[in-house]
Amino acid sequence: MTPRVIAAATVAATIVAVLGMLWTGGYDIAQALAALWNGAFGTPYAVLSATLVRATPLLFVGLAVGIAFRAGVLNIGAEGQLLAGAAAAVAVGLSVGDWPRVVALPLTLGAGVVAGAAWAGVAGWLKLRFGVLEVISTLMLNFVAAYGVSWLVRGPLQEPTRIYPQTVELSAAVRLPALIDGHRVHLGLVLAVALAVATWWILTQTAAGFRVRAVGASLSAAQSAGGIRPTRTLAVVFLASGALAGLAGASEATGVTFALYEGLSPGYGYSAIAVALLARLHPLAIIASALLFGALEAGAAAMQRDANVPSVLAAVVEAMIILGVLAFERAREGGRRL
Repeated sequence: MTPRVIAAATVAATIVAVLGMLWTGGYDIAQALAALWNGAFGTPYAVLSATLVRATPLLFVGLAVGIAFRAGVLNIGAEGQLLAGAAAAVAVGLSVGDWPRVVALPLTLGAGVVAGAAWAGVAGWLKLRFGVLEVISTLMLNFVAAYGVSWLVRGPLQEPTRIYPQTVELSAAVRLPALIDGHRVHLGLVLAVALAVATWWILTQTAAGFRVRAVGASLSAAQSAGGIRPTRTLAVVFLASGALAGLAGASEATGVTFALYEGLSPGYGYSAIAVALLARLHPLAIIASALLFGALEAGAAAMQRDANVPSVLAAVVEAMIILGVLAFERAREGGRRL
């Protein structure tokens, strides 16, 4: 079976599975699909205030996962790094909220970047110093970050009335401006696209990008090659990946939620794995992949609201896409060997 046949079969199987789940669940298929489309693309508000808003963190975190995977680092902890970035950004944003925006906003976003990098750096240090598998350490750190956010919003950062487990809202000085008045899409989207282009340029046009790709292609070959220090390259990749995920959290806190609370992320760090894999880890393709998944999540929310279809259906589709991509890659590698 050729890769193209595998890809076509994956798409067909996904569509059939979704329709089958809707039918066996007793839902009105036409109504559900109409709600899915309308929620994602049906109106300008759906595009500018739902699809693009959800695509923005997925693009940031998709890049984080993509650059790590390109170096052979299986960073499953983007969710925790995102939460660490959001927590740090809100903490700093609350402290500098009355400063001029030109100073306060970069400081707030920078705090998210540093926190995300530091969170990933823990896993990097464990791997490079003790050989701890990053799949396990980053996954466990996700839970630590989630409980850390819960502790913060019920403890030192909780709003003054102590009624709700959340912080007070950030001031206007540390909020990312909206791109279009009356809609929720914000400057974070422009920043994410710019970073995708920059990541592509670094990976394909610079010596640092070559080292990342060489280490990811074959660690042993990179070790024997002159001029490449795999340990240093892997350390940089861990920090860069965490920084991108941390910036996703800072962007979400300063552009969408304006506060920190439990459940701030609906699982963007996990969805980003599918985003990166579907794009085959190509930074520019991740833009399109993030838009697709942003539309899928926006449409799933509309399906739940308008057709009573559980939004978990979107997670099922994401899982099937991951399985399909893995099958596609497996078939492609098999074809090469032949």
